[in-house]
Amino acid sequence: MWSIGELSKRVGVKVPTIRYYEETGLIEPPERSSGNQRRYGRQAMERLTFIRHARDLGLGIEAIRSLIDLSGHPEKPCEAADSIAREHLTEVRERIARLQRLEQELQRIVENCDSGAMCDCYVLRALSDHSLCESEH
Repeated sequence: MWSIGELSKRVGVKVPTIRYYEETGLIEPPERSSGNQRRYGRQAMERLTFIRHARDLGLGIEAIRSLIDLSGHPEKPCEAADSIAREHLTEVRERIARLQRLEQELQRIVENCDSGAMCDCYVLRALSDHSLCESEH
């Protein structure tokens, strides 16, 4: 059994975040010691590790909640979990494409700036006038 501070260090999740996950039902309320201190077991650590990894992959709280609910039914097919992961993958790919467009536009803006006087700065002009952009971003 671990205290909330020990669990926080082991999993790499801040104490307020652990409390938030408890409040939102992602983690079961822990047992309490005779001094009313939270005491977490292996199951809580595994759940918190799962949540942290899912968050590191960019999954939202509701997707994580759904995956946790699905994990409680090991006899069922994993189509729903696969669907959640595929949907998130699509979102990630869309964000990457948007970031690549941003990168290209910023690169173009920087390359058009001759580092002269501020009154002639292409960066400032481009930021002030969206029509100077070559693509939608």
